[in-house]
Amino acid sequence: MFEIACDESGYEGEKLIGSTTRLFAHASVRLPDAAAVLAELRGRIRSPATQYKATHLLREKNRAVLVWFLGPSGPVLGNGHVFLLDKAEFVRREFARIFGVEPADLAAANDVLRVRSSRPVPPEATAFRAWLLADPVGRSVLDPLVPAIVAAVEHWGPVAVAHDRQTQLPPRRIEVLRERCALRGLRFLDAQSHPEIQIADILAGTVRRITEDGDPELIRLLPPYLSA
Repeated sequence: MFEIACDESGYEGEKLIGSTTRLFAHASVRLPDAAAVLAELRGRIRSPATQYKATHLLREKNRAVLVWFLGPSGPVLGNGHVFLLDKAEFVRREFARIFGVEPADLAAANDVLRVRSSRPVPPEATAFRAWLLADPVGRSVLDPLVPAIVAAVEHWGPVAVAHDRQTQLPPRRIEVLRERCALRGLRFLDAQSHPEIQIADILAGTVRRITEDGDPELIRLLPPYLSA
């Protein structure tokens, strides 16, 4: 058994409609030489920042570094995996799965499915809301961290996870993850002090932005990293 490092980009909990990003991305990496990779990025980019983020690589002046990072001669190919989720499609699919009909209003559907609903519940959703609120952490149907971590564990096999500090992964949710996949342990690390977490953060952020922006040259680099 080994440990993978994970971080996400575009995460706003269960607020999936009307959020600041169209996509949610969650990256997992197995990269024991992550410190050397960060040193190489620092040498190529030459930013004085203490912690490197996806935004450093996404600047036009650093395009060649981004192509190297994701490309066939880069350090993460074969060592990284990304779960990419279209937020609106996720809400649409989950609403249809639960209620058997397509939602007429995605914002309203998002609110019905969220644990913290801010509007009156329609009569047809009363039973679902009662079920959800009986165990809101364990029964959440919209928090993308759950399917993301499940996808990461299924990709790498039985593994432990080192994750950037995340308040939305309390003990009850970790129990749910253990029920759904071969998660062998989960610990939280500070990204600034742990190079593998920084690489996961960079991978998640670059893949999300490239997909949202639709740059043809960069899009071609992504398939080896993505879940089906």
